[in-house]
Amino acid sequence: MKITVQAESFKLAQVFTISRGSRTQADVLTVFVEDQGVTGWGECVPYARYGETLDSVTAQINGLGALDRQELQDALPAGAARNAVDCALWDWEAKRKGTTVAALAGIRDLGPEITAYTLSLDTPEAMEAQAAKNAFRPLLKIKLGTPDDMPRLEAVRRGAPASRIIVDANEGWTAEVYSDLAPHLVRLGVELVEQPLPASEDDALLGLARPLPVCADESCHDRTSLAAMAGKYDFANIKLDKTGGLTEALQLRQAAVDAGFGIMVGCMVGTSLAMAPATLVAQGAAFTDLDGPLLLAEDRDAALKFDDAGVHPPRPELWG
Repeated sequence: MKITVQAESFKLAQVFTISRGSRTQADVLTVFVEDQGVTGWGECVPYARYGETLDSVTAQINGLGALDRQELQDALPAGAARNAVDCALWDWEAKRKGTTVAALAGIRDLGPEITAYTLSLDTPEAMEAQAAKNAFRPLLKIKLGTPDDMPRLEAVRRGAPASRIIVDANEGWTAEVYSDLAPHLVRLGVELVEQPLPASEDDALLGLARPLPVCADESCHDRTSLAAMAGKYDFANIKLDKTGGLTEALQLRQAAVDAGFGIMVGCMVGTSLAMAPATLVAQGAAFTDLDGPLLLAEDRDAALKFDDAGVHPPRPELWG
């Protein structure tokens, strides 16, 4: 078995800003697994919030020898490196056996899922314009986490009065700020708030009134996260770059459901190759946020299909 990795960059359609900073391109790592004349591939997005860089993740992948998906779970921790290799191994196995990853995973009746579309953090005026431009979309996601969040949220609601809204504070609030804002979020029809508090300080959510559902993002990585989430969160945001691939993501989803959490499936800013495995996890999820390709100016060949029905599962030419 030969495992290779290469860094690639894809231009964004516009500057994308969250409370931690801005970017103009998606920097990803593409992994290829070659064996028995068959090649599978996968993609990951190293994330600085978790101490990952393109170089550090590349070094993790280059240190691997021949292994299968189960051996990979022990060889690497949850994170971007394991994600790309795991998804490449799923793709390789499906191709070698002449079937699909969905069939291998026991997932039936694949279909499109309505996905959120993320509005970049900007001035209220600019965000209202963004919202108006995307008011035809059924679900909008707003990046918040600053002292001036309410004017932005009010502006988005004016721009897109009929769209459903979820918000992501990216760890930017305190318990007091959340408590102050929550009634206004409910008034404006917000359905979910992601990670309002820093993961290291989320014990403050224990016993706190939650008038709208709170979703763990930075506090939810894999199944080992679930015990600490109890009593703080209502939803788990499953991202393959956090779980370390499709293998753990599917197990995390089932464990989260069994523990009483609602399911959201999210993504980093990557290409259709990164979203493709996540569309399997997203089947039937309460919230899907796989809009990475919609934020790009350029994407992979055989890119995912997005239409009024949502994001569709991948074609074999892409992955799986």
